[in-house]
Parts: sequence; structure tokens; C-alpha cells
Amino acid sequence: MSIDWLARDDEIKNHSLIGTEHWGTEAPCTVYEKRPVIDAKGQAVEGLFTAWITLNNPAQFNSYTTEMVKGVIAGFQAASSDRSVVAVVFTGAGDRSFCTGGNTKEYAEYYSRRPNEYGEYMDLFNAMVDGILGCKKPTLCRVNGMRVAGGQEIGMACDLTISSDLAVFGQAGPKHGSAPDGGSTDFLPWMLSIEDAMWNCISCEMWSAYKMKLKGLITAAVPVLRVDGEFVRNPLVVTGTYVDDGAVVYGENKLGEAAHQAKGLLKSGSVDFSGLDQEIDRIVWRFTNLFPGCLIKSIDGIRAKKKFFWDQTKLANRHWLAANMSGEAFLGFTAFNSRKQTGSDVIDFVKFRQLIAAGAIMDDDAFAEVLPRPE
Repeated sequence: MSIDWLARDDEIKNHSLIGTEHWGTEAPCTVYEKRPVIDAKGQAVEGLFTAWITLNNPAQFNSYTTEMVKGVIAGFQAASSDRSVVAVVFTGAGDRSFCTGGNTKEYAEYYSRRPNEYGEYMDLFNAMVDGILGCKKPTLCRVNGMRVAGGQEIGMACDLTISSDLAVFGQAGPKHGSAPDGGSTDFLPWMLSIEDAMWNCISCEMWSAYKMKLKGLITAAVPVLRVDGEFVRNPLVVTGTYVDDGAVVYGENKLGEAAHQAKGLLKSGSVDFSGLDQEIDRIVWRFTNLFPGCLIKSIDGIRAKKKFFWDQTKLANRHWLAANMSGEAFLGFTAFNSRKQTGSDVIDFVKFRQLIAAGAIMDDDAFAEVLPRPE
């Protein structure tokens, strides 16, 4: 029996909750764009797209301002409800950084000592992570440089990470007045051994993309350095050097000849993301050739494990992070924000601990004793 007689409303409905008002093109902003899916022959596929969400604040290492957070939320919601979007690529502008977390200038000059205001901001941050974890399309973090602090957290919320092999990864909270409670304390124990998770979380040590791949925290590390027309692997890793606190060190914290040569090779080459983007296209094409409903159900089944602990702790963490803005966060972000005037981006930790040991009242006088002073 035919059911052609049943009434149908065939008008296509718009399920997007947020408009385009939170996207822009002038930094600092979040950029949202749709790019055609590329098939195995390198040809654009008609009517199917990858949604690119780009943190556009390269002058500040793509740290996200409050308005940029709103743009990310809007981007993932738009991609989630867009029938033509196959997958989402989350990346940063330029070739130096995917994201280094929240904008420390905004933190230091507005949110510090305003715990309620920072609590409102953390509601937006939590919604950003929720938006990534709840997106009904596969999400790829395209790491084009540093993925540090909050940048590491929103990157880990994505389903897969495809990285430049020049990128470094790590946390910075305990060094600069916060705790990585925007996802790292929830995600890292799922993705690493418990001791690796602990050290990565608290040491503020930077790990290379190859180390992250070896540890199982990212999907791929792709060479992006082109020298004399050929791609070469990150020479800092190949020669046994590594990155610590932004400086290249070798052996027992001494710059050896191999490190100098590696730095010279880096300077002689140019960054070319074509290989990285080809890997992104390859993965999206794989997604394109899967049943979309079965694909997202499978993804959500894996995401559920990350969501479980994120949902258990995100509200308590929100309240603690807000309260902390009156104490250690004020000190940490103020020191970092004034580093050009003082020559130091951290407080005097020994003096701070001595004041605590003496039972000192943490007032302005105590803060003045530990904050670095202008040279």
C-alpha cells in the first residue's frame, strides 16, 4: 500500500542556533569558512564541504579572546547542523601556533581580581569544549605550531589531531597561575599512562610532535620544513635536541654543535603546509566514503569516554578557576603580561612559598614582594 497520500512539509528548516555575528576576518577573531571536499584524485567534490574554524590572532600566538571563544562555539554549532559539511578542521592562523590558550593580556588586565567575571567567561569556555565534543561531524585539530595550555585542551577535545612536526605540545598553568582544568586533567589520563599524564599536566615541559605521536596522543606528525625543494623532518628532533621553556637545549642544558646545525637548518628552510593539508584531505575523503549516521555514532561512542570525566568536573573546575583569579592567577597572569617591562614572566616562587610558610596575609604588600619589578 502506497503512502503517497500522507501530507509532507518539504521546506528545508534551518537548525542553526547562532548567526554569523561572532565571526570576522580582522584579527583577533575567529574565521569560519567552507572548503570543498577533495577526492582521491585531488578534485573538488560538488556540494560537499569541510568546515574550517580558524583562530585568527597570530600576533598573540592565536590565544583566544572572549569574543573568539564565542566564534568557536558558533562555528562548531554551524558545522554540526550544516547538511553539506562532512567534517570540521580546527586550526590557527600563521605558521607559529595553533593556540596557546586564553588571552593572557585579557586575563591580566580584565579578569584578574574579578572572579565573577571570569566565572562568566568559563561558562563560555565550557560551552566551547561542549560544542567540540557535541559536534555531529568528525572534528580534526590541524596543529600548525604550538599547542599549549588551553590550546592543548581544546585540541584534545577534537576527535583526531594531525600536526606539523615542528609543533610543540604542553601545559603552562602551574607555572603561570592556573591549573589545566579546561580539559587536560580530564582527557590526559584517558590518552596517556597515568604517570605520563601527571608529568605532562604539571611539569610545564614542552613535548615534540613526534613524542606525542609515540605516546599515542596525536594521529600523525607531518614534515612541513622544506629545504632546497625537499621536505625534511624536524631537525631539532632528529639530532636529539628538544624544546624546553622556548629555548633549544642539548644534552645537559648545553647547546651542542648538533643543535646549532639544527637551528641553522631550520632558518635556511621554509614552512610548507601542503603535505599537512593533503593528509587532512585524505582523512576527510575517508570520512566522505562512510555512512554518515554510522560514522558519527561510532565517534560519539568513543567521545563518551572523554565526556564522562569532563562532565563530572567541569562545573566544579569552573568555580575554582573563578575563585583563583583573586590569588595565584592574578600573580601569574600579571607577571606574564608585564614581562616586557620586567624581563621575567614568572613570580619569585621561592619568596612566595616563604611567605606562605610564615603565614603571611596575601595582600597587595605580599603580592608586591613576589611580582617581578621593572628593570
